[in-house]
Amino acid sequence: MGRCDGRCTLVVICCLQLVAALQRQVFDFLGYQWAPILANFLHIMAVILGLFGTVQIRSKYLIVYAVWLVVWVGWNSFIICFYLEVGHLSQDRHFLMTFNTSLHRSWWMENGPGCLVTPVPDSPLAPQDHHVITVSGCLLDYQYIEVVSSALQVFLALFGFVYACYVSKVFLDDEDSFDFIGGLDSYSYQPPQKSSHLHLQPLYTTG
Repeated sequence: MGRCDGRCTLVVICCLQLVAALQRQVFDFLGYQWAPILANFLHIMAVILGLFGTVQIRSKYLIVYAVWLVVWVGWNSFIICFYLEVGHLSQDRHFLMTFNTSLHRSWWMENGPGCLVTPVPDSPLAPQDHHVITVSGCLLDYQYIEVVSSALQVFLALFGFVYACYVSKVFLDDEDSFDFIGGLDSYSYQPPQKSSHLHLQPLYTTG
């Protein structure tokens, strides 16, 4: 019963991670955030691997999934620090998210709740083939939306890591017990079998 409960909980966590990652992937695509797009793709693959390992009772897949979750927590912690400008990190280094291929920032910067976008025509600050805009009236700034999204990913990853370790340990214990029982069966006591010998004796007849 405990193993079933752990597996069911881990399946639910993996499904929630898939939904959250796919939702985040869509908005990162809209914002041309190539580094998060690549990280999200790897995360989706790892979650699918963990889900398959949970359903098919593959402890090695769960171990890989758990190791990836450690990396995923580190990545999302970096995202949180980046948007909160912790230490020497600055949002002016937006090329970290776009691989320096565009000047786009988070999609939520212009499309956040209540945001009013006003274009600035003929601005001398506008690069070639780009325009300058001002954003005002946002109920929640885009960096806090990104922070909340990353915090949700960390929250789910921590629960997934704990349950992945628990379920994989249960699977490994079951494998060890099966091996032990199989070893006993191979050396089980077999009673000696009685062999029957038929002695043939010549038959003499008198004529």
